[in-house]
Amino acid sequence: MIGKLSGRIDYRAADHVLIDVRGVGYLVYVSDRTMAALPGMGEAVALYTDLVVREDLMQLFGFQTLVEKEWHRLLTSVQGVGAKASLAILGTLGPDGVSRAIALGDWNAVKAAKGIGPKIAQRVVLDLKDKAPGVMAMTGTVADAMGETEAAADEAVIEAAAPRPAPKPAAPNASAQSEALSALGNLGYAPGDAAGAVAQAAGETPEADTKALIRAALKLLAPKG
Repeated sequence: MIGKLSGRIDYRAADHVLIDVRGVGYLVYVSDRTMAALPGMGEAVALYTDLVVREDLMQLFGFQTLVEKEWHRLLTSVQGVGAKASLAILGTLGPDGVSRAIALGDWNAVKAAKGIGPKIAQRVVLDLKDKAPGVMAMTGTVADAMGETEAAADEAVIEAAAPRPAPKPAAPNASAQSEALSALGNLGYAPGDAAGAVAQAAGETPEADTKALIRAALKLLAPKG
């Protein structure tokens, strides 16, 4: 299984890139959002990847974060959602938007993706609602997961001639969401309820820190009336 690629972009198309890794070219399909965030031709790049193997083809799909990769895996587990539909959803909403939409049961947000009808959008939300807390607790980008030794090795792979681009940061409060979910879980709240409250609070205040998210989520979880 190919789980990550580090190399240099040789070619960019509408929905995929060709990444040169020590002279071997890998064709990697990505979402519109990921494509827009990738560096230019000849520049260094690192992507998490998922390899799909079928009788008639082998395809690699690339993701900037483990959260995005995990949502792709879960989205494609839903009946009627293939890799193309998954990338459309991720390209429209982003991984954090997908987390928020599913945690809140907002199938209309999922339906906004190209080629996704209301029935599929509703199925995505219903099938994956219980998975949202676990994915929301994940944080980090490719760069975050790489230690100094691995980073040095990657520099050798992509050759020192090209400067390494600055890594794209994770969502502003990605770690805060993870910590808030953990705190609410320790307080006894059900994972689904906690995920919905944290997602709503994070959507209303994207720059909120952990304490602010917990306070906002607790207010949303408080009994009404």
